Amino acid sequence: MSRIGRLPIPIPDGVKVDIEGSLVKVGGSEGCLTHSLPAGIGVELIENKVVVSVKSTHKKSSALLGLTRSLIANMITGVSKGFEKSIELVGIGYRAELKGKCLHLTLGYSHPIRFELPEDVTARVENRTNITLGGANKQTVGETAAIIRGFKKPEPYKGKGIKYTDERIKKKIGKKGIK
Repeated sequence: MSRIGRLPIPIPDGVKVDIEGSLVKVGGSEGCLTHSLPAGIGVELIENKVVVSVKSTHKKSSALLGLTRSLIANMITGVSKGFEKSIELVGIGYRAELKGKCLHLTLGYSHPIRFELPEDVTARVENRTNITLGGANKQTVGETAAIIRGFKKPEPYKGKGIKYTDERIKKKIGKKGIK
């Protein structure tokens, strides 16, 4: 049995968890999220804690126990605190502007890049080079950050491009004259 899967998930104040058959609904100050349970997995509320368990003897059900528990824990954290991902633009002339729900990026191309943010993701631009994405859904925030990073990945020689704030770019040595 999964070590992570059998841990109960404590429910903080201000978070409401509803279980309707195979659908788990979690609501809080940051929003509302739903998750459909896979076959063979059961969820129940016991003393203000969510407990995930295996209902069948199928091998796939026991394999999905830890994943389901982690997804529900992320939903509870997301609706209570929210998730944030920070991105940094490194390079001369690289900048970002936020106009409504549209992010305008100048990355050294012949044209500016306009990126429409998903509905449940918010963004803040600080110093025109730092972007902070936030939201209740961890997967959506991470995917949005990855899409923005994909517009200009950091290159290994000068380190120019879009990188996560906590990412460390391993730099390479350029050409060396051979004598």
